[in-house]
Amino acid sequence: MVLGWVCRVCGAEVDVATPFSWTCPSASPEDPHHVLRLVDDGVEAEVIDDANPFVRFARRSAWFAFALANGMSESAALSLAASVADGFSITPFTVNASLSDRFGVEVWAKDETGQLAGSHKARHLVSIMLHLRVAEELGLLGRRPPLAISSCGNAALAASTLASRESWPIQVFVPTWMDPAFGVAIDALGAEVHRCERHPGDPPGDPAMAGFRSSVAGGAVPFSVQGPVNAWCLDGGRTIGWEMAEVGSPVSELVVQVGGGALASCASQGLGSSVALLAVQTEGCAPLERAVRLLGDDDRPADRWAEVMIPWEEPHSLADGILDDETYDWLSLVEAMRVSGGRPVVVSEAAVVEAVTVARDAGLPVSPTGAAGVAALLEGAQSGPVAVIASGVDRSGA
Repeated sequence: MVLGWVCRVCGAEVDVATPFSWTCPSASPEDPHHVLRLVDDGVEAEVIDDANPFVRFARRSAWFAFALANGMSESAALSLAASVADGFSITPFTVNASLSDRFGVEVWAKDETGQLAGSHKARHLVSIMLHLRVAEELGLLGRRPPLAISSCGNAALAASTLASRESWPIQVFVPTWMDPAFGVAIDALGAEVHRCERHPGDPPGDPAMAGFRSSVAGGAVPFSVQGPVNAWCLDGGRTIGWEMAEVGSPVSELVVQVGGGALASCASQGLGSSVALLAVQTEGCAPLERAVRLLGDDDRPADRWAEVMIPWEEPHSLADGILDDETYDWLSLVEAMRVSGGRPVVVSEAAVVEAVTVARDAGLPVSPTGAAGVAALLEGAQSGPVAVIASGVDRSGA
């Protein structure tokens, strides 16, 4: 059972019963470098026989512990999960014969393209929504505040989909270069979309994130897939790793695309430290690899957050879903890579372009972002049985 949270940076503790505990209580605009991690009692709760992962793994989840700690019955909590997470499914995790033949090692693919909104992003967001809906049902939430998210694609679509289903107002902050296909889909869901330009003299960093932070400062809920701004996204994200672990595959490496870092962190946590984490970014935006290089063997990365996790200058890549100029959940990735024997991987733009064709020929209808793990295989990252996550369905019509 989840007991609560502890900050990786300052050690502050938050009980799981605390409502709206999005960030470390020590975090502030002047000191934003804090991030909460989940703490449990060390006993892995049994799964529930259900095809919906948010019901199946409810007893391992923080939103469920929050519900029970505040007086909701187990049956009521599970019923709410079935409603709020309606449409979620356990996605395939199988050997991909085409990729295995091409690369000469057994390649297992976790195909998230059929998940709600076409990617893994909704997994992270639905645990935030479950927390809000539990609080609402228990009378802990008054008037619904708007949700807010900063995203360049899949996360914005997932957030807008979930908000629309719950009739919850949402503000979406996006860069000007976002794929027009996402813009059309988000607009159709009724989101309030803000396209954020960079202006001369602006401070370093993503202007969409600046707009998002302003909205949150004004009272919006950070409906985010970035752990430092809403740790509850790390709760639901773990379902993807738990699903992979249940299959009992022989993989020794997990090769996974990294933008903000929550996917890699959660998937690695679910699979366990016996599977080496290879965290993939592109040469046009690789803040994680740079931070790891600057850290060296330093065993106190949290103390050097501002020094080494530097916003990437002018991110660019066809894999535009992983162009986060900072790897927000980098501390958990550094820990996971060190414990598992993994490493950061930087792939060339040529490999990203080729990987799209290779992945689609292998039956994985992914966007360039979702093909980033395959790009790493093309450049020889793997050494044994390996898993990739194909997340982010192709919306180009190509």
